[in-house]
Amino acid sequence: MTTEPPPGSGQQPPDDDPFTKHPPPGGPETPGPGSPYDTPGAGGGPYGGGPPDPLAGMPPLAESGRRTLARIIDMILVGIVVWLLTWPFGVSEYNVDGDDVNVGNSLGQSVIAAVLYIAYDTIMMSRNGQTLGKKWLRMRVADLADGSTPSTQTAFVRALVLWLPFAFCCACVWTIIAGGWSFFDRPYKQGLHDKAAKTVVVSTR
Repeated sequence: MTTEPPPGSGQQPPDDDPFTKHPPPGGPETPGPGSPYDTPGAGGGPYGGGPPDPLAGMPPLAESGRRTLARIIDMILVGIVVWLLTWPFGVSEYNVDGDDVNVGNSLGQSVIAAVLYIAYDTIMMSRNGQTLGKKWLRMRVADLADGSTPSTQTAFVRALVLWLPFAFCCACVWTIIAGGWSFFDRPYKQGLHDKAAKTVVVSTR
């Protein structure tokens, strides 16, 4: 009589995501050089007692400056599309004719910008964790829990927090606050949108 569990009963996730983090060499009980973020006291470290480090087995976190540059690239790319879609209809963010400021046109462009930015981020992130800017600068977004590519729901939440205030009320101020948070956040270098979605940005090079 065997004590082995029947096939398929082990709760192992399918290995279909090439970016899912892997445990450090030596198994969970023996610390190994699996992550530059393995620290004393973090789940199996020399001092023990602490919870496992979510970053163990992941690539290094991406630098905040490189993340900012990738975001600027994405803003330019999507901004060009917004302009091309709105230009034939005379819709612009600032349309002043004497003392008349056309608020309706400005709102129309803001709605289009919000939809496109959120759709762009959600679709690209849920495919492989990369927008074009992040792909060109060799980084990706990963679930903090297991390093996998974010689900559509996770990517949508992340995009919503980042782009909805940007498009309607706070523009560059919100981008600076949300994205700039990663410059000071420890230990995961998360922007406010990362915190909302429970994601991190890691390097792929």
